[in-house]
Amino acid sequence: MKPFPIPVHAVGPGSQPEDDALNYMPMPHDMQTYRPPVLPEPEQMQGRAGARRALAAVLAVLAGGQPGRVDLGDLEPAALELLGQVLGEGEVSARAESGDSLVLAQESVFAGVWRVREQAAGLTVADAVEVADVPAALRARLHAPVPAIARPEAGAGVANAPALLAEIEEQLGLGTAQHVINLTLLPFTPGDGDYLDQALGRNGVTILSRGYGNCRITGTGVPRVWWVQYFNAQDALILNTIEIADVPEVARAAADDLADSRERLAEVLDWIG
Repeated sequence: MKPFPIPVHAVGPGSQPEDDALNYMPMPHDMQTYRPPVLPEPEQMQGRAGARRALAAVLAVLAGGQPGRVDLGDLEPAALELLGQVLGEGEVSARAESGDSLVLAQESVFAGVWRVREQAAGLTVADAVEVADVPAALRARLHAPVPAIARPEAGAGVANAPALLAEIEEQLGLGTAQHVINLTLLPFTPGDGDYLDQALGRNGVTILSRGYGNCRITGTGVPRVWWVQYFNAQDALILNTIEIADVPEVARAAADDLADSRERLAEVLDWIG
């Protein structure tokens, strides 16, 4: 997944010229639904027993009801290829960068089951399947020290950003579990976007969810503060928010999803024998 900038298009009442015509907001489409993986025939499993053992270990973690990790470092290339075929690609992908280290996470077609690769200086140093609502590498950023939020100088194009920054600080101070600031409903100028981006910074985490249209999530330099933006099929911004949460709900697998994944993976293991 390629990094993307935070769009700062002016949206919302007061930020656009008046128009007598009614222009309805384009809605996202191409909703993604569960697609069964392309399963190998039982005879294709010959010499690839390691893939089945890894999948059985993943199923055991799912059955245990707690997050867990299955290391794939000892699997042969053929087994890894088969494992990738069975897991497929689901709705959510993420990357977490820090210095020369990079974590790439791709949710499989089994919600809450992630293929996670860790790289250092361009080389893969770990490869695993992780069972969790979100990969641990993303949650790790929540425990970083909370920096003092910068107060940039407000230029001529800044309107509501200082007040929004005060609201963010207040909610963080209150320890609010979840709080969403809908920027689309406010006069929000490009200057406001630049001001908040400079004040909040970035933490190297980006997430893309394709469950319904495209939802792009950018972690800020302030733990628990995220930009969450929804785009339609034409890549036009239709909802722009700042969310205060451990991890935005749209990027997380629910408990029901994990239970469903356990049943589906059990069926896959029965098929491949």
